[in-house]
Amino acid sequence: MRFSSLPFLFGFLPITLAIYFAVPLRWRNLALLLTSLVFYGWGEPVYIIIMVLSILIDYTHGMLVEKYRCRDKLARWFVAESMILNLGLLGFFKYYGFLVDNLNALLGTALRARELPMPIGVSFFTFSLLSYLFDVYRDRAPAARNMLDFSLYVTFFPKLVSGPIVQYAEMEPQLRDHPVTREGFGSGARLFLIGLAKKVLLANTLGTTFYALSALPMAQLSTLSAWLGAVCYALMLYFDFSGYSDMAIGLASMFGFRFGKNFDYPYVSQSITEFWRRWHISLGAWFRDYVYIPCGGSRAGTVRTIANLLLVWLLTGIWHGANWTFLLWGVYYGVLLLLEKFVLQRALEHLPGLLRHVLTLLLVLIGWVFFFSSSPAAAFGWIGRMFGSGSALVDATAKYYLAGCWPLLLVGAIGSFPVVSHVGTNLLRRSKAWQAFSVVLFLALLLLCIALMMNDTYSTFLYFQF
Repeated sequence: MRFSSLPFLFGFLPITLAIYFAVPLRWRNLALLLTSLVFYGWGEPVYIIIMVLSILIDYTHGMLVEKYRCRDKLARWFVAESMILNLGLLGFFKYYGFLVDNLNALLGTALRARELPMPIGVSFFTFSLLSYLFDVYRDRAPAARNMLDFSLYVTFFPKLVSGPIVQYAEMEPQLRDHPVTREGFGSGARLFLIGLAKKVLLANTLGTTFYALSALPMAQLSTLSAWLGAVCYALMLYFDFSGYSDMAIGLASMFGFRFGKNFDYPYVSQSITEFWRRWHISLGAWFRDYVYIPCGGSRAGTVRTIANLLLVWLLTGIWHGANWTFLLWGVYYGVLLLLEKFVLQRALEHLPGLLRHVLTLLLVLIGWVFFFSSSPAAAFGWIGRMFGSGSALVDATAKYYLAGCWPLLLVGAIGSFPVVSHVGTNLLRRSKAWQAFSVVLFLALLLLCIALMMNDTYSTFLYFQF
């Protein structure tokens, strides 16, 4: 089920809110757990069984890790066992077909991989389960005793299928006590509507241009078309995923939970390092806390730091999908970050801020080409077109699509910077008239989103595939 769908807005959400506020306080976590399972099972109910088994396995392993923490070797064994089971499940559904295809190509065999629908959000809830085991092992949080609360941590529907990846140590205290306040509910509802507008009004509409351009044969892709497609994708992905995160965080706030932000205007960045501190913050924090720092981080010398950074970015690329392009994307960013840290740092510091910003955006756009391409050859072909290799500079197709989408590109560019948010926040704090007007504005946004959703074809969130 999608947040940006009429069944969710007029069915699931109001029913869930009604049940949640109708039941006594002691039953609210149970109500959220049951409705979250309904939410997850809407498309593929059979995969609820896999999720329940995963919860049971990690619930018992968490208690074993805590019990034998004083015997470190045994505790490590239980952590490793849980990792094997969780990552084995993730690997089977996500990489089984990829491995079979590459074995066939390498060995000349004709093995057939059975097509299996991938459980939605399997990467996200797997990382949530691993976070629990790691936090218990490192004594950041106690092992769960209440099975219901632990199950809610894993299945809580706002974060279930596309994050943010909330670490167990951060959410564990809130599972016991998450009071709903009028201010929290109101701010959550506003954030949800902002996220909905990002998805429906901007991401979906920009996607129309991107998908049309990406469907062109490579030979027909001009330089302007290639740049236009890359820019449309960059903005579409940002508003799609940050919109989902806004909706998820807003929904959580409506039920009394407080999650940190997952995006912080990444396109204002003046370096690749800064960009990845602002983009998908929860994923970066997960790899930092559970991979980079435990491997030694930057404390064990230059060679070890380089190896740790490359490992993190190799895993980040693999996490995103079973395709060589994601692996290349991870290596690409690993190399860029190493160059910034060890080679170009002083030179970049002396460049004007505007030039650093433009250079960062250029490198990010190239990175997104790897991200959306179906193969390395397609990625390098698209990048070649961006820089004039074997293509016309401008053609009628590029002019047509640019004429149709430039207003959206302008709105998207403005919306990628914090100025609109800062102005709106200051007005809400200082002006009662603006507070009244904002209610009308958000209602208008909702009605416009509903109108577009009624005429829209199925348009899922891009990160559902991960």
